[in-house]
Amino acid sequence: MFGYENINLTFSFNLIFFIISLLIIIAYSVYVYKYTLPPVSRFRRFFLAFIRIIALTLLVFIIFEPTLILTEKKILPPVSLFFIDNSKSMQINDGSKRTEVVNRFIDDIINTDVKGEKKFYSFGSRTDAVAADSLNKLNFTEPSTNFAQIIDIIRNSDDNISTITIISDGVITDGSTPFYSAQRLGIPFFNLAVGDSSRKKDIELKNVLFNEYIYAQTPTAINAVITNNGFAGKNVSAGLYEGSNLISQKNIILDKSGVNSLSFEYTPVESGEKKIQIKVSVLDNEASALNNNKSFFVNILDNKINILLIAGSPGADLTFIKNSLTEDPNLKVNTLTQISPNRFLEQNQNLLLDSADIIYLIDYPTQNSDNGFLTKVSDKLRNKNIPLFLLLSSDVSPLKLKTIEDLLPISVTQIENNYLQVQPNPEFNESSNPLLNHSSESDWNNLPPIPQAISNIKVKPEGRVIVKTLVSGQPRSNPLIVTKNLGSKRSIVVLGNEIWRWKLQTAQKNIKLFDSFLLSSNRWLNAPDEDKKIMIRTSKKFYAAGEPIDFSAQVYDDLFNPLSDAELKLNISGPEYHDEIILSSIGNGLYEGSLSLTKNGDYKFSGQVLFDNKNLGYDNGTFNVGDVDPELLESRMNFDFLNQLSIETKGKTYVNTNTDQLIGDLIQANQDLSKEKILTSEIRLWSSEILLILVIVLFSLEWFIRKRSGML
Repeated sequence: MFGYENINLTFSFNLIFFIISLLIIIAYSVYVYKYTLPPVSRFRRFFLAFIRIIALTLLVFIIFEPTLILTEKKILPPVSLFFIDNSKSMQINDGSKRTEVVNRFIDDIINTDVKGEKKFYSFGSRTDAVAADSLNKLNFTEPSTNFAQIIDIIRNSDDNISTITIISDGVITDGSTPFYSAQRLGIPFFNLAVGDSSRKKDIELKNVLFNEYIYAQTPTAINAVITNNGFAGKNVSAGLYEGSNLISQKNIILDKSGVNSLSFEYTPVESGEKKIQIKVSVLDNEASALNNNKSFFVNILDNKINILLIAGSPGADLTFIKNSLTEDPNLKVNTLTQISPNRFLEQNQNLLLDSADIIYLIDYPTQNSDNGFLTKVSDKLRNKNIPLFLLLSSDVSPLKLKTIEDLLPISVTQIENNYLQVQPNPEFNESSNPLLNHSSESDWNNLPPIPQAISNIKVKPEGRVIVKTLVSGQPRSNPLIVTKNLGSKRSIVVLGNEIWRWKLQTAQKNIKLFDSFLLSSNRWLNAPDEDKKIMIRTSKKFYAAGEPIDFSAQVYDDLFNPLSDAELKLNISGPEYHDEIILSSIGNGLYEGSLSLTKNGDYKFSGQVLFDNKNLGYDNGTFNVGDVDPELLESRMNFDFLNQLSIETKGKTYVNTNTDQLIGDLIQANQDLSKEKILTSEIRLWSSEILLILVIVLFSLEWFIRKRSGML
């Protein structure tokens, strides 16, 4: 009816009461106008009674809160999505004519009658929709390749997506591998692998392992792997550089296995940010010299740091956390274990508290915790800007936690003794978070469940949820790990206990997530320079020539309140370059800006903040352009990644010469994939202004006619 599958009218009250009310209205209106003073014509009495019946009926109709429910059946045709790699690597000349293969496939698929709709996207550092008639304008110049953004586009689509086709060389230079996320979509990926996967004669420096934060005057190892194909037995030299200064050099005979391990000992002299390079000499006839060196930045910290673990009671979490942290020789770990309301197992509580650089609260404070010592902990955290890690279980007292709640990313009003068994579910856009990026997505998904107390918790605006929960394999919105980084305040909260399971029950799988998470948390909590009122950062340290360089800044006043009306001037200098840009305020003390640079080299930036013509301070930093162009480092097509992606999603991967087979399979896959979608819409008639106006008009008309007739 009227194009709808079903039309229903419902009331908030029983329909029988509406019918009874309607009968009463009719009887009352007829009775009122059966006799009138002065007498009027029969037609006028009938008309006045009719007006009153309609007006009162509409009024009662509104009181009964009627809702009109319209049900529509919609046939959704299948939609095929095509994602075309628009990055620089598609221009690599490896004999496979990559761009020609892409353009030929685009022409073929546009002119092929695939059932349903076809939508096209280009992807690289970002993913954009592209009209079919604009596909020939792709320039293949994106500075990076991010597959994770493809999953975001698909996840947010309301279309009846039947197939997904990715045309790419499969080399990821930004973001994470989306195997797990793609599998959860339930849509097959049909990938066209473009390029040459054969190994060429080359030497490559890869897998450089280092600590981002290390300590002055403390030796640390920087490890790397050198691979070679076709150069076994050749001699090369490898050098470690701090800036332009050679620190150490080694001569290496390339192994016939194709792999050489390399280790340098690096002892930084002073604190600060240092650019480190490893360079391997270039031999004749190498396929590429770009992959013979690696550059990275390290932060040199002063001295060792003191960690204080305060536990509400002895337990496995305390033991496992302590054992993991003591594996780092740069940490001195002390404990305070509550064994009665006013007593700790260890002595010298005040001395240990005073010397702490980072405090871990493990199921503390409890209902029995001493208020006096808790106040000292609160004062230490607040007055000395000490970073905080909190492990929250039902043993923690919400009332006593109020003492330090302003330092946390959450507020807690109630914690029950009942638990849910939850698994971690990292947020998709947090894959590069320093607390998570030392472990793969599959490692997090393989962790055993831990108890999470059922509680009333609210994440504050400055809180950042980096891990949510899975309950029986189903995603929940409950946070599991929340962080806060506001001004000088840094804190991490884990909303669960018995996290020792993450280490003990994964030991046989050789999953090191527990240790890496704690050590990464410790480094993040102790990261330098976060107590400044002005913080200016680049989105990363290394950029390709021409790639947008994004700056972000945070500005606070003396009380660390966000300051949004300041003027932030940023001076950038480098090789034969000097310029100034103004960062724009986006509210809440945040500022942003960007520029592009084409000349390779190391650059410095210095930002000055003015407010009411007063200098609030400055911040500075460094970045590099051109040392690393990730799109040109790997010339081989990564067929294994594309093939594994299609296997995980029950699709298929094709190589350059199999485009006809790919198109045929796409036609077949879209044959019977139309589906019905039931759309239900509710119209709340009782809130309609038109009905109210109509009631007023009818009563006004009745009153007007009665007055014209001389009636009361």
